[in-house]
Amino acid sequence: MNIENYINQIAKSAKAASRIIASADTTTKNAALNHIADNIISSAATLKTENEKDISAAQKAGLSEAIIDRLRLTDSRIKDMAEGVRQIVALPDPVGQLLSGNVRPNGLQIQKVRVPIGVIVIIYESRPNVTADAAALCLKAGNAVILRGGKESIYSNIAIYKILTSALKKAGLDERCIQLIEVIEREAIDYLLKADQYVDVVIPRGGEALIRTVVEKSTIPVVKHYKGVCHTFVDEFANLKMAEEICFNAKVQRPATCNAMETMLVHEKVASVFLPIIIKRLQDSKVEIRGCSKTYTIVKNIKQATDDDFYNEYLDLILNVKVVNSIGDAIAHITKYGSNHSDAIVTENVNNALKFTKEVDSAAVYVNASTRFTDGYEFGMGAEIGISTDKLHARGPMGLEELTSYKFVVFGNGQLRK
Repeated sequence: MNIENYINQIAKSAKAASRIIASADTTTKNAALNHIADNIISSAATLKTENEKDISAAQKAGLSEAIIDRLRLTDSRIKDMAEGVRQIVALPDPVGQLLSGNVRPNGLQIQKVRVPIGVIVIIYESRPNVTADAAALCLKAGNAVILRGGKESIYSNIAIYKILTSALKKAGLDERCIQLIEVIEREAIDYLLKADQYVDVVIPRGGEALIRTVVEKSTIPVVKHYKGVCHTFVDEFANLKMAEEICFNAKVQRPATCNAMETMLVHEKVASVFLPIIIKRLQDSKVEIRGCSKTYTIVKNIKQATDDDFYNEYLDLILNVKVVNSIGDAIAHITKYGSNHSDAIVTENVNNALKFTKEVDSAAVYVNASTRFTDGYEFGMGAEIGISTDKLHARGPMGLEELTSYKFVVFGNGQLRK
């Protein structure tokens, strides 16, 4: 196979399909999405069989348990995948929405209208549910999408892709609206990232190395987040039982996600009481603790953290712990070491809560809640396309609206510019 020709043909087909899907009505798009959700549930056994091929290969390759967890399709995750698609059906169709309008003194009626972006490329690793999530969101927003998953999930992705194309056909939509790159050679990505005559935007989902590679090689605009170095600050005015539950959830519930806590900051006035309790609980759940010198004076059976550790996105059961002198020190630490993804404060002090939300420049800032909620599904947006830490064109969980652009529609009755 000539991979360059293969990629160019897919990109060219997506461009042609994008003009068709852009004008599809809401009823037709929702019908396709309902077919997708139904087929995901009815094909659960097949999905698990194909997924097991990926799991077996990953285990033989010695991939980490965290990566294998991201890769695995369970009954619960298959059900959630279908439910995410159904949530998208229930959401308002953004295409054609009137964002604003005005009438100029010369009588021109100017409308700002939401429209699809066009052709979107999604490059992702591990989690096969992204195949369904990304396709469904792009479909509802009127975009054609080209999917390129990791080779570690190739069998799962192809199985899901067959469900997607079957649903498009059943709804009477162009099957080229959703396409999957089925070759696993890396050069396929290189050619895809140069297809700027056909592709409008690239969205990479995965580790920092993948995202940086995409940014360096792409001649197409990229919406991205490099990594999720997320913090939870336990303030001196925190309810410590609440803080314990929030910190434990943020680290342990699913550590391989970009919204998992990587550093826990604790005010010095509560550190001696709080740290022994939370660290023991975390260690009982096999979390490796890397603490600052002040943390080490309180709890001895931990590793001492280096300065470089605080920049790390572990995506694993490893946690940095630092004792800080004030909320100002906590914010300064997050500003220096954070990645503008998701950060939280646990406090009963309203002024401190407001200070934290105003001064921490992250895509999502929490008061008394786990950072694990930074997710399109949890935010009521349906499945998400990813989390953006950019400030242009989208920020935070990217749902339907973030997959659209706008254009100006102008109505006149013969006006001429003087």
